Formats: sequence, structure tokens, C-alpha cells
Amino acid sequence: MATFLRPLSYRYQWLYDSISRAAALSVGGERRFRHLTLQELAVSPESQVLDLCCGSGQTTQFLVEFSDHVTGLDASPRSLERAKHNVPQADYVLAWAEEMPFTDGRFDLVHTSVAMHEMKPDQRQQIFQEVYRVLKSGGVFTMVDFHRPTNPLLWPGLAAFLWLFETETAWQLIQTDLPERLRQAGFQVPQPKLYAGGSLQVVQARKA
Repeated sequence: MATFLRPLSYRYQWLYDSISRAAALSVGGERRFRHLTLQELAVSPESQVLDLCCGSGQTTQFLVEFSDHVTGLDASPRSLERAKHNVPQADYVLAWAEEMPFTDGRFDLVHTSVAMHEMKPDQRQQIFQEVYRVLKSGGVFTMVDFHRPTNPLLWPGLAAFLWLFETETAWQLIQTDLPERLRQAGFQVPQPKLYAGGSLQVVQARKA
């Protein structure tokens, strides 16, 4: 169970942003962290892009540099109000990730950043199915989230972070084979790319 720091980090934007920036230093800073999921992907100004669980727009602000058609979705009205203020170039939808109000095959790219660890396993699998539904054929679902460190020296730091700011769902995720779960949803999935001593994984799953 997380400490009192978790609700504080969501209540106060400056605290959440400070935590995010500090964590991003492990991969070379926030800009590089936000671009990890986009490596080797062809995103044009005409691409239809969904920033899933967009929060306050931390990654949305980078996605609008690539596409003129970015939509941010989140279930938190407070977060969406912040996102609209921070990144007015995007459109925003208030909805649950497991029940997205979009037509089939709408998006070329669906992106999510350190959000799937917030979900229970069954809920996460339902979200994967929804992402598959709203992607066009050939579209990509790209995500970055926690992973079991391959460098044992990083275990104490990750464990402390999860204990302070996360819940049991984050621990469940690092014990989950995400590529296999995505394959079960219908995706074609290569092996994830690992960063920060294996404590972060980037998965790019393609809809056939």
C-alpha cells in the first residue's frame, strides 16, 4: 500500500511534475523519456493520435509536435482541465480507458505513458482490447511502464519508489509478461526495449 505521498502527488501538480522529472533523469531527461515510445515510428502531421490516460498532458505536449490530430483521454476531470490549459492544441475526452467512446479503427497511433501499472490485471486486459478496437489496421499501440530491473543494483530504488507512490497493481505489472498479454488481445508484439537498468520497458504492439 502506498504512503500519504501518493494522493499528495496527484493533488499538487508541482509535486507530480517534480517526481516525473526526477525519474526521467535515469534515461537522460524528460524530453528523451517522453520520446522513448516514439522511436522508429512514422508519425506525420496527419496521423490520428490518441494519448491514452493523458493525465495533465505531460506527453501530449510532445505528441502535438508530431501530429496535428492529437486526442487526450483521461477519466479525471481535474487532470483534463490541467491538460487543456497546458496543451490547448489537442482535443480532450473525459472517459474510461476500458470504455472508449470512439469508432472502430479511428487511430493510427495509441500512446500511453506509465499508466498501465495503475490498472488491475483484468481491467488492463480490457483496455488492451479497447485499444485494439480503436486502432486502424497497421496501427501501433506504444507504451512505457515499469519493468523488473535487470540490474540488481536498481531494485532498492524501484522498490522504494513503488512503496512510496504506487499500489499493489504496480507490483503486479512488473511480474506480468506484457507482450504476451498484448498478443492475447490480438497484437503483433516484438520484445520490449529496456531502459534504466531494465526498470523501464517500452512496448510497441501493432494491429495486423
